[in-house]
Amino acid sequence: MISQNVLNLVDTWMVGSLGDAALAAVSTASFLNFASIAMITGLSAGVQAVAARRVGEGRLDVSARPLHGGLLISLLIGVPATALLWWAAPTLYGLVNGDADVAAQAVPYLRARLAAMVAVGMNFSFRGYWNGVARSQLYMRTLVLMHAANIVISYGLIFGIGGLPQLGSLGAGIGTALATWLGTGIYFVLGVRHARDGGFLGVRPTSQSMRRLLALALPSSVQQFLFAMGFNVLFMIIAQLGIAQVAAAGVLINVTLVAILPGLALGMTAATLVGQALGRGDPEDASQWGWDVVKGSAVALGLLGLPMLLAPELLLSPFLPDRPETIAIAATPLRIVGATMALDGVGMVLMQALIGAGAVRFVASWATGLQWILFLPAAYVVGPVLGGGLTAIWIAQAVHRALQAGLFAWAWRAGWWQTIKV
Repeated sequence: MISQNVLNLVDTWMVGSLGDAALAAVSTASFLNFASIAMITGLSAGVQAVAARRVGEGRLDVSARPLHGGLLISLLIGVPATALLWWAAPTLYGLVNGDADVAAQAVPYLRARLAAMVAVGMNFSFRGYWNGVARSQLYMRTLVLMHAANIVISYGLIFGIGGLPQLGSLGAGIGTALATWLGTGIYFVLGVRHARDGGFLGVRPTSQSMRRLLALALPSSVQQFLFAMGFNVLFMIIAQLGIAQVAAAGVLINVTLVAILPGLALGMTAATLVGQALGRGDPEDASQWGWDVVKGSAVALGLLGLPMLLAPELLLSPFLPDRPETIAIAATPLRIVGATMALDGVGMVLMQALIGAGAVRFVASWATGLQWILFLPAAYVVGPVLGGGLTAIWIAQAVHRALQAGLFAWAWRAGWWQTIKV
């Protein structure tokens, strides 16, 4: 997940040099793409939960069955969705941002990203499987290769290096799409080499296994979709403050991922350990794994948040060169992020641990409800209405994440998730 952080920061740095309009276009279009692919990225949670439980039960020979289901669903949903969203991209983006200069760069970038929708769904399915069977090193190696390819291809296409056409922000989208498909090919090769004992390409998904996978993946997919749409609504709110604020928010979110994604990685670890413990019939061990991983996450994310708290301008300056006004807009919100990272890590780990236990509906309903019923209305009121700007919006977000962490900690301590069947 740290490699994902590096990729996000490098992309932001490369596009940031093209100006506020390009940075705003890529930031907003990225979250619109996130919403577009959310209905298949949720497959990762379902595949991981089922695969981990089968490993815990000692049924290794069918552990790849949920992976096959995820690959099939990615194909069946991804192909028609790509065609539909490609056609609707200008209309959809117009709902998020009406600035003509931003839209002119955002729509081609969004279409390039949509071309990899099927690959994204397959990659997330593989991610869930490798994590579920505790072979995350294969996932890591593939991500590193994908991101290295993305950086090289995107840099060449953005700036026209090595005889490639100079495509600006569109080059970033094409580079990401090509690297994503490259990752899919690598995953299939690794599956043949390392997952044949789990039934890879040899065990067909049954109707029962497909229903089980969908029952776990659908709530997570809906949550991911609404989470992504929430960010699009947030960008709509911020757009009322100005293009500089949108550009600043895009950098803020990507810099925040430097700390968030390692927490997500620890959460995935907790999900696997919890699922395998429940598969062995040891709920006390599963409960202890959740708390143990939380401790490590709080320390790690707290340390990663310190540079944001102490030197935000230094972190922001490479992504907003020669734009001190935009840096000033983003500095205080980044301090808020740094101060609350440890608490955010608690919520992220326990969210993933609950998903690993099969409590996907509980997580989806509460995470979505807090975002849409509490945070987004608050962001609109304290931002554009009361004039608090990005600082007030980020304070509201910190309160929202703290409440979410407290809720998931209460649910984990209650222990009702130990009886869920997967």
